[in-house]
Amino acid sequence: MSRFAVGIELDGAGYHPAAWRRSRDEPAGLLSARTLQARVSAAENAGFTLATFDDSILPPDAGPAGRIDAPTRASFVAATTSTLGLVPAVATTYAEPFHTASALATLDYSSRGRAGWLATVDPGAAAAWGRVPRTTGVEVRREQRDSIEVARRLWDSWEDDAVIRDWGSGRFLDRDRLHYIDFEGETFSVKGPAIVPRPPQGQVVVFAHSATVFADESGHGPASSGSDLNPGQSISGSGTDSFGSADVVLVTGVDPDTAISAAERAAGDALVFVDLEVALDTPDHSAAERLAELDSHAAVEPRGRLHFSGSPDDLVRLLTRLSRHVDGVRLHPAVIDEDLPVLARVVLPVLFRTAIAHRPVPGATLRANLGLTRPANRYAEEQL
Repeated sequence: MSRFAVGIELDGAGYHPAAWRRSRDEPAGLLSARTLQARVSAAENAGFTLATFDDSILPPDAGPAGRIDAPTRASFVAATTSTLGLVPAVATTYAEPFHTASALATLDYSSRGRAGWLATVDPGAAAAWGRVPRTTGVEVRREQRDSIEVARRLWDSWEDDAVIRDWGSGRFLDRDRLHYIDFEGETFSVKGPAIVPRPPQGQVVVFAHSATVFADESGHGPASSGSDLNPGQSISGSGTDSFGSADVVLVTGVDPDTAISAAERAAGDALVFVDLEVALDTPDHSAAERLAELDSHAAVEPRGRLHFSGSPDDLVRLLTRLSRHVDGVRLHPAVIDEDLPVLARVVLPVLFRTAIAHRPVPGATLRANLGLTRPANRYAEEQL
């Protein structure tokens, strides 16, 4: 692989349902702007390529029952960060893709080209949205595919030079460089154009799980909520077309060999990242001791993710192995306040020193830091 990106999930207190018990903050403080800013700053200073922010309109399954929506969190820290990619999760199952595209384009402007979109699914939230439930794998996959397609068309509906700003003539837009997208899907249609000019990156970087839905062989099996997905289960097909035109596909597995096999199956035009849960030895406690104490309060529901617990040196060896097969990893700390400092002080410096990973370049876009080119505008090409 030409480059190896390292991302981190910063939602809640950590992947463990009892992580909040070992957090530095009181439960109410987990939702505070101070806590969010401190963790994002720590991740950026450590040299992470990007941070994701999980989300659902439904309350978390465990721990403090509350969260602030992910695009709001990402937008809040956009102006105070300079290199970290900001990737909020926005479910495609019921959310209006026009509003999603507008919010993410705005985030790309406020972050100066560092926005991403983790396109998740949330079929269990129909009542909260007041929508007709999408109950099959086919339906959920269709909503994700169509939502991503609509967002991509809307981001292209303004050509790069559509904004004129000619104060003398009073012309501020070239109307010939704005385009209807005329999308007609099975459950919704969108006329366009967008209400936000084309994002600085041209297209916000789209991330998607390789196992977006559960479906039986006929394609009509029950869909699962995003929080209940088994990330180790792959869906049929490979390449970007299988994942709703995602730029980055997230895979995992119960062990490194399974994760690497999943990455090989997903290989195509998209980058492939491995989702990896980590619990590290700290100066005061071993990873095993920390997990035993957390498990005494609440058990972790198996999600099929690749899991690591142990010393920072052993994690470096695992990441070194993965770097030969995938384009990056997304780390899920057991307890953010305990594992993030170890990652920052011990793990990432070794990856940088050995040139396995590199710090994101100041002033560069998330696309550039991932090695992705800025895409041409589909509507401008049609006029050539």
